Amino acid sequence: MDMYKIVKKPLVTEKGTVMLSEGNRVTFKVHLDANKIEIREAVQKIFNVSVLQVNTQVVRGKRKRFGKSMGQTKSWKKAMVQLKEGDKIEIFEGV
Repeated sequence: MDMYKIVKKPLVTEKGTVMLSEGNRVTFKVHLDANKIEIREAVQKIFNVSVLQVNTQVVRGKRKRFGKSMGQTKSWKKAMVQLKEGDKIEIFEGV
């Protein structure tokens, strides 16, 4: 799988900024079929940083109402990546 398809986009939330300041951990939205090893390699190649640990979580889709019928949003995967001390990803700076 292409490394740019594995890491879809960064997640900037309040909890994510606290994790960044306290533990040098960044959060990404990743491909649902990607495993921890693929996520680690993709982040290291794309951002040129050293990854110490990867934690993943599948966020289940929510039930939504569309007019008379019920539907469901898609499930997606979140990856919390811990970087080596001293490494930074520039897109998260100044958030």
